[in-house]
Amino acid sequence: MKKILRWLDGQPTWLMISLSFAALLFGWQMLVWLGGYDRFILPGPVDVWRQFLIVAEDGRLLKHSLITISEVLPGLAIGCLVAAPLGYLLAKSLLAERLISPYLIASQAIPVIAIAPLLTIWVRSAFWARVLVAALVVFFPILVNIIAGLRSVPAEMYELMHSLQATRGQIFRKLELPASLPILLAGLKVGATLSVIGALVGEFVQPKSAGLGFMLVTARYQFKTDLVFVVLATLAAIALALYGVVALMEKRLLRWQQRQ
Repeated sequence: MKKILRWLDGQPTWLMISLSFAALLFGWQMLVWLGGYDRFILPGPVDVWRQFLIVAEDGRLLKHSLITISEVLPGLAIGCLVAAPLGYLLAKSLLAERLISPYLIASQAIPVIAIAPLLTIWVRSAFWARVLVAALVVFFPILVNIIAGLRSVPAEMYELMHSLQATRGQIFRKLELPASLPILLAGLKVGATLSVIGALVGEFVQPKSAGLGFMLVTARYQFKTDLVFVVLATLAAIALALYGVVALMEKRLLRWQQRQ
């Protein structure tokens, strides 16, 4: 067993992912065979692949995926743009933290699924209602990481910058932003994956015959479990793609850290 683990540890990442995915598919298919499940209860990988080919060829999957992505990206952007200045304010001002933090923390006790119907009433556009739901889901994790990142900067570094007579803008560009960037990007990774969930919740609450959420609900009501698996796999692929984009940004922006 140790030799196998040692051999696996020395293999490239793409091979490890391929082997783990093959093992997952094999275990899934064995569960279907041994359990004797009907297709509408638990379809096998082959059934899901066939359904994927059907919805991919007729264009349904691409159409609904693009609609969901068009909601995810603005939601992620809005969540980041609102969290960034507010996070900086809370990290730097004790008064602002005392006044605003209780409301922010209390808001997280309210499920997004409970707020989403209100947004559909207040916002006439179904598209922007979904975008705002995604932004709400993204907002708090990114806000917390921004505050943590800025507060992780050592006090000695601030003293050094003040001794060099650095301005407020120079301190931010040369010290605060680079020092907190690893934690900020970690929060962005979490937000990128959560934005997909937020858009999906918005599509559940505000259906308009479009989006992967609508496709998922339709498949569930029609007992097309294989189509449900196709939609779930597509959502996972979108989340992985967004995570990968942030990971590439992290690799590029933190090259100085890797050199060290």
